[in-house]
Amino acid sequence: MKKKLHLLVLALLSVFLFISCGGSKETAGAKAATKDTLVVANGADAKSLDPHATNDAPSSKVTVQIYDRLVEQDENMNIIPSLAESWEQPDDVTTVFHLRKGVKFHNGEPLTAADVKFSLDRMKSSPQVSHIIGTVDKVEVVDENTVKVITKQPFGALLSHLCHPTAAILNEKAVKAAGDSYGQHPVGTGPYKFVSWASGDRIVLEANPDYFLGETPIKNVIFRAIPEATNRTIGLETGEIDISIAVSSVDENTIKNNPKLQLITKPSISYSYVGMNTQKTPLNDVRVRKAINYAVDKQAIVDVILNGSGKIATSPIAPGVFGFTDKTKNYEYNVEKARELMKEAGYENGFKTSILVFGGEANTQTAEILQAYLKEIGIDLRIDVVEVSAYWDATEKGRHDLFLGSWGVVTGDADYGLYAMYHSSAKGGAGNRDFYENPKVDELLDKAKMTTDPEERKKLYEEIQLLIVDDAPDIMLYNRILAVGAQKNIKGLNIHPVTLHDFSTVYIED
Repeated sequence: MKKKLHLLVLALLSVFLFISCGGSKETAGAKAATKDTLVVANGADAKSLDPHATNDAPSSKVTVQIYDRLVEQDENMNIIPSLAESWEQPDDVTTVFHLRKGVKFHNGEPLTAADVKFSLDRMKSSPQVSHIIGTVDKVEVVDENTVKVITKQPFGALLSHLCHPTAAILNEKAVKAAGDSYGQHPVGTGPYKFVSWASGDRIVLEANPDYFLGETPIKNVIFRAIPEATNRTIGLETGEIDISIAVSSVDENTIKNNPKLQLITKPSISYSYVGMNTQKTPLNDVRVRKAINYAVDKQAIVDVILNGSGKIATSPIAPGVFGFTDKTKNYEYNVEKARELMKEAGYENGFKTSILVFGGEANTQTAEILQAYLKEIGIDLRIDVVEVSAYWDATEKGRHDLFLGSWGVVTGDADYGLYAMYHSSAKGGAGNRDFYENPKVDELLDKAKMTTDPEERKKLYEEIQLLIVDDAPDIMLYNRILAVGAQKNIKGLNIHPVTLHDFSTVYIED
């Protein structure tokens, strides 16, 4: 049976390769004919450029160019100063930040502690992103250049969470002047200023001449929304695109073998998985969830979907995230074990269910492979391909059975990777789209959040991961290797492990 399934997977792969190589040669982006313009292909258009209105990846890739935060993380996830040049913690719940002097917003207004308080208070009141700094109790202005952040209880991951792209510092005057349209008229302190947005096509930015770290080498950045991976690669080949943020594994060799292009890779700290709505019958039965896990050969998915450019996930957080443990392991591919569990749960004859995915070749391909594997244990899996907005809406409201998901631990800390995904208080839009609930996991997540000792936090997160993996709310798929394609003359690009790349250091070599 295993041989039969592998032949089926290989057949699917040959079809996928044919499709990906036969993509339309539509124009992939605007010609980057001048050396002062960088054309970047994004996999989707932004939803909003208001960092407190959304937490989606396409938007964040743009907003990190426009805004700064109190602190940042470099390409190795080390916390470094940003708008705050220094800070101290006089007690377990208080952090005092000292702001850089002379920093200006894009509208010419000076950065003040009042803007920081306004921004963090606004973030706290946002339904979309408040959970990221949910432990912050209050923000106090000490003086024009000093701000105090006070948490409800000790919070070991505070600095990591303040690095999140949604913790951007906004100009109060600009936000109030723009009102409901602020998401289309962003004002930050970052290396690039907003110029224009043609919805569904492009977002144009220009260099901020007053940037506190110095003006960027590239004067203009254009983000193009190009959903099809094949078209992004064609754009690189024709020279119409300078950088493609997300390269399909199928296209990696094409880029490697092109002397005019370069492929830049790095292990990600993201987690790709199939989530299961644990409140829906029969997915509310852990035996069924484990059966589904045993029925799927994850290595075959890595080989087919990623062309081997990734590793099977062994935990809901990736290696490289603080708190990751190597004590957990994935469910082996064992069809007989899967059938035994199905019979034990009362589903010897299987059942019908569905998986929700949004567009993109890799997503639909993954769903089709899952469909084939689950059929072997009697599960009739319907694939529902929807628009991104419909996907987010359905999974937020729990109208799904299974869904194909991924989670980038933007903060680099297990609190963000596990609390938002598995705490019962985060069900729905906050991140827990499995609608998973385990009182012991809740208790340990709460305890880990309030612990400041790094070693104690690691022990708690290890126990949490062991419990979650045993409950099997997900099919843990893989941690992929990030691949960014670029023209050979693009230099200075240090890719970020969750794709929030900083283009301020990029230059074009003559």
